[in-house]
Amino acid sequence: MSPVDSVLEAARIAKSNGSTRFCMGAAWRDMRGRKTSLKNVRAMVEGIREMDMEVCVTLGMIDQNQAEELKDAGLTAYNHNLDTSREHYPSVITTRTYDERLQTLAHVRNAGINVCSGGILGLGEKAEDHVGLIYTMGTLPAHPESFPVNALVPIKGTPLGDDPSRKRIEFDAILRTIATARLVMPSTIVRIAAGRTTMSEAEQILCFSAGANAVFTGEKMLTTEAVGWDADKEMFSRYGLTPMKSFERGGYREASWTKMKHDALREADAVAPKAAEATV
Repeated sequence: MSPVDSVLEAARIAKSNGSTRFCMGAAWRDMRGRKTSLKNVRAMVEGIREMDMEVCVTLGMIDQNQAEELKDAGLTAYNHNLDTSREHYPSVITTRTYDERLQTLAHVRNAGINVCSGGILGLGEKAEDHVGLIYTMGTLPAHPESFPVNALVPIKGTPLGDDPSRKRIEFDAILRTIATARLVMPSTIVRIAAGRTTMSEAEQILCFSAGANAVFTGEKMLTTEAVGWDADKEMFSRYGLTPMKSFERGGYREASWTKMKHDALREADAVAPKAAEATV
């Protein structure tokens, strides 16, 4: 694990470049037997929050007590991707089950931490699996606060990276996934994540037009390259895109579809009598 001071310095650099949320990841299956690591993560979270930044971590599967401890430290969001549909999942992942992933999301949600959970496109799935992933997200007890859309970046030495028959996901599949996620989860932050380096600027702008409203930016995304801050600043400036400030999001941070529907119906009922009076 990286030293706490090194992580905090990286967060300061990210903030100076305009980032509003700092994301950290650890490459392990779960947090069992990692009390020292959890203590260090707490120190990182607390230090980053003191910078007035949002902070997100991805640490694999966690139990309820661990989620509560991260909440106490001030964690803004916890990332734990479902990756694909329930049907396709066993074809690519065997280290944990789909229900174990859902259980981690429940622990995070019950602790009062924002859920960040999305998928990876290009795992050999079909279009129906993109629908299945979004269906699962849309029918959770509450919509995730963030939905990262990743495009697989093949890495040599891995089963997916060494398969010569596997083709890169088509851009239109990424675009359709973003648009569908926006329709199904209207208040969720849809984040363009891994694979953005393969997109042209025009394609990235199409993603924003389709409903994406956040990106991962900086030096690196776990094991893959990220689009740098300077390139993103130039693109945002060219197209008049203004980054949100930390903690700027209000209302419906994790609203269920049922609650949103009922709220909309109440608003419609309140407006209807006024409209009727105006037409008399």
